[in-house]
Amino acid sequence: MIVELAQLPGADGDIPANTASALQAIARCSPDTRLLVFPETYLSGFPTADNIAALAQPIDGPAIRTIQQAARDKNISVAIGFAEAHEGRFYNTTALLTPHGVALAYRKTHLWASDHGIFTPGDALLSCEWEGLRVGILICYDIEFPETARALAQQEVDLLIVTNGNMDPYGPVHRTAITARAMENQLFAVMTNRCGSGDGLQFAGESAVINPFGQVVASCGRDPQQLRVALDLNQLAASRRDYRYLHDRRIALAGDVINGENGQRSFRIQH
Repeated sequence: MIVELAQLPGADGDIPANTASALQAIARCSPDTRLLVFPETYLSGFPTADNIAALAQPIDGPAIRTIQQAARDKNISVAIGFAEAHEGRFYNTTALLTPHGVALAYRKTHLWASDHGIFTPGDALLSCEWEGLRVGILICYDIEFPETARALAQQEVDLLIVTNGNMDPYGPVHRTAITARAMENQLFAVMTNRCGSGDGLQFAGESAVINPFGQVVASCGRDPQQLRVALDLNQLAASRRDYRYLHDRRIALAGDVINGENGQRSFRIQH
């Protein structure tokens, strides 16, 4: 399976510019690419308390509709982050868009320091069926908590998509975390980070694809790059052949996996 990582700089607060950049990246994809992954909140950039109301859009808003149409025209799936408005609240959301519609819309459950006062945390870890795999999404700071990926593993997830907005000096933290999350849950992890600068921050880049053995399949440097990577899906079965952490563990997360409509599953966070 071919996936691509769109490690790009973003323009905070400029939806038209970011949408145009995303459309260009979709157009650049190879004909055999099945998935293109963008960074965290790529369409909106990182909002502030002053502009979040103007930047946030619903899941069926114009920005997502534009990307959805491009995905349909290119016949690929796209994972892209945006600031979501829903029932008077704002969420840091990543949508998985397929040629057929919105397959998944995940709201970041673990808010970073700059998210507080702007976003409301989500309350569920979600997965869906996609291209013969079960896929889940995490966003940036989420991956520093082992329980998030384990909650997805309890849903039998094979591919973890991570949209990332990690900055210096914390780049090595996420490269270490994503490797651990892939290995300890025996799944593929595809993490796309933002690069370049913005709002006084230098984003770390270093996007990566990790296989179920915890090995780096491919990675980016710090500069803008659209990286094409082939996933050997046979490694899923190979990594789980002799042992399975999910089955052998003796300490389970509190809570249950809930089966929803259209093959979706969720693990609700208990407060």
